[in-house]
Amino acid sequence: MSEMRAVVVEELIQPEALVERSVPAPPVQPGEVLIEVRAAGCNFSDVLMLQGRYQEKPALPFIPGREAAGVVAEVGAGISDLHPGDRVMAYTHLGAFAESVAVDRRNVHRIPEAMPFEQAAAMPIVYPTSHAALVDRAGLRAGETLLVHAAAGGVGLAAVQIGRALGARVIATAGGAKKLEIARAAGADVLIDYRQEDFVAQVLEATAGRGADVIYDSVGGETTDGSLRCIAWKGRLIVVGFAGGTIPEIRANRIMLKNISVVGLHWPVYGEKEPETVRGIFEDLMRLYEEGLLTPLIQKRYPLSEAGAALSALATRRTVGKVVIEP
Repeated sequence: MSEMRAVVVEELIQPEALVERSVPAPPVQPGEVLIEVRAAGCNFSDVLMLQGRYQEKPALPFIPGREAAGVVAEVGAGISDLHPGDRVMAYTHLGAFAESVAVDRRNVHRIPEAMPFEQAAAMPIVYPTSHAALVDRAGLRAGETLLVHAAAGGVGLAAVQIGRALGARVIATAGGAKKLEIARAAGADVLIDYRQEDFVAQVLEATAGRGADVIYDSVGGETTDGSLRCIAWKGRLIVVGFAGGTIPEIRANRIMLKNISVVGLHWPVYGEKEPETVRGIFEDLMRLYEEGLLTPLIQKRYPLSEAGAALSALATRRTVGKVVIEP
């Protein structure tokens, strides 16, 4: 069996402790596609997995990394619509921080010839997450006001771009002028520095007291509590994650008084529950990309040997947009 380089997690650790080593290359099972990884996306969920704090706890040892882009190297039995040499991106579940990864065909999607691999690697999680949240779960409509928290991060920046593409007025919160400028360039109409300003008051002022129709919350904790104080009548609060580290509790009377909806979004299960929805989402994302309405922002690229540094930067919020690893 051939060997490859990969990052292997043998015990629960902090990101900076990650190291790469040589391991057997993955075999290709029926229905799988072997991808030669050119770029792998980094996500906050990768950090939580290393620490044993994510809702999914893979058995040790495992190779982290949940999104990849590259070239098809081999296809398993039963696959006739992909061939070696095809350019693809994939939601890998695990294993992307390696030179090669075997992925279920259902999670592999073709990419345009002009799309750089690093941009493709930035898409399999954050962009469909935001698309599913805003379109499938919240039903965001043109002319509505969308509030996006952590708007310069991976999912936040994707939400700003998709909200803008859907015709919404976008209010973005982020920490500091640099991050707010990133959100503005992505299409945000109103910018709020949550470190310096009370975002609740600012949202109400920007909407003449009405509040935001849709609130995209990937932070949790006090941010969720504040969101409930600046949400519009019949507004929709989308719970996407808890990057702030605290899972909030929401009192049911607050849901009732404004006739609001609180909806959850957990993207990884869509492939199992609604494969047709997944295909439609990726087709729409590729359309928006080719129309110039979506452009993944890559802040920095790291070699495989520096995967720990890449995830450490993500964990300490020193990043904007996406960070990618290039094996």
